[in-house]
Amino acid sequence: MIIAKATGGLGNQLFQYALGRHLALLNNDTLKMEANYYINSSFVYTLGRFNTHQEITKEEDYLRAGLPNIGDASFYGRIKRKIFRISEGLKPIHKKKFITEPDFTFCPEILNVRSSCYLSGVWQSEKYFKNIEDTIRKEITLRNEPSSEVKNWIAKTSESNSVSIHIRRGDYVDNPRINKFHGVCPIEYYTNAIDCISQSIHNPTFYVFSNDIEWAKNNLRVSYPIFFVSDKIIPDHEELIIMSNCKHNIIANSTFSWWGAWLNVNQDKIVIAPQKWFTGSDTNTKDLIPEAWVRI
Repeated sequence: MIIAKATGGLGNQLFQYALGRHLALLNNDTLKMEANYYINSSFVYTLGRFNTHQEITKEEDYLRAGLPNIGDASFYGRIKRKIFRISEGLKPIHKKKFITEPDFTFCPEILNVRSSCYLSGVWQSEKYFKNIEDTIRKEITLRNEPSSEVKNWIAKTSESNSVSIHIRRGDYVDNPRINKFHGVCPIEYYTNAIDCISQSIHNPTFYVFSNDIEWAKNNLRVSYPIFFVSDKIIPDHEELIIMSNCKHNIIANSTFSWWGAWLNVNQDKIVIAPQKWFTGSDTNTKDLIPEAWVRI
């Protein structure tokens, strides 16, 4: 059994699912997603909205996977967990039962796991699931039929030389801790990205996605046809599918639009991503952005 801890928004969940799914397939095993994080979170667990192959963990799953009972507060329970932590520390990463992501770069040894384990991390690189990308693309499709409004947006993006623009604000602006670490892409980034992509394709039409769509309407200046897609009545998982249907993509420093661009199946797509992903950190992001994408 592979247990993957789910945290954060939809983009994070998709990365966590994709690695877990890959390991489950490699081991001919079941993927269980731990969704306890969402009990007291403003984020919503959304993977069930897609044709994903996963189940939510039950209490007995941890013991079945060979993990200690974290709910056992007895003296012997604490001793067992201490012995477990010591023995885990002596093992190579692919032999561990409890695997914590070593750092932000791709760790190939993870793909050598051949037994039940618990995964804790963000795993933000396509290298964790590149070998099963066709499977992931097939499964990250809507489980239920979308609304007529979503169908209309999909039709529009299909009929035009569509370019998605994602502007991530919300908690990136309002939460001081998140703002210090992530920051927001400045308007100059979008201006340069629009200029870059407009020189490469003919008659672009821009489709804007944002969790602060009013800010986008008031600040984004584009001399081409432009539509503002985000609306409270369109849930995130459907908005992601509209974004992925655009022929080209300008993403923010956000895993949500990363997935919107990655799921785009246009063989000639141009994807523009910010050069600096984390404003307040020197975290190495060399494995985050696929080689074919353009960073500015």
